[in-house]
Amino acid sequence: QVQLVESGGGLVQAGDSLRLSCAASGRTFDASSMGWFRQAPGKEREFVAVSRWSGGNKYYTDYADSVKGRFTISRDNAKNTVYLQMNSLKPEDTAVYICAAHWRGTNWSRLDDYQYRGQGTQVTVSS
Repeated sequence: QVQLVESGGGLVQAGDSLRLSCAASGRTFDASSMGWFRQAPGKEREFVAVSRWSGGNKYYTDYADSVKGRFTISRDNAKNTVYLQMNSLKPEDTAVYICAAHWRGTNWSRLDDYQYRGQGTQVTVSS
């Protein structure tokens, strides 16, 4: 059974940093694209970042404009874990952050195009 478990969320102040982790079990994802999404109350689910597998050991990253320059996605295939380093956090970053793995669709910025997803971890940024 494949599981993705996010951790690292919490309550921080604006300007602070957090690092989210998503630990996968049940299969490996070194040959898969993995992403982060977020869902804030009353808002549409939003793409945050993706680590796209490009064959072999090549990965490319892409980010939503709203987080570009502040967030960094990375992965440790030996630990089967993907990370999201979030710096210069803003109150508008408050959301449940969801990890997704094994993109198999046509749009890597669409959560439903990933085969697996975690339950999410809450990030709250106070002003």
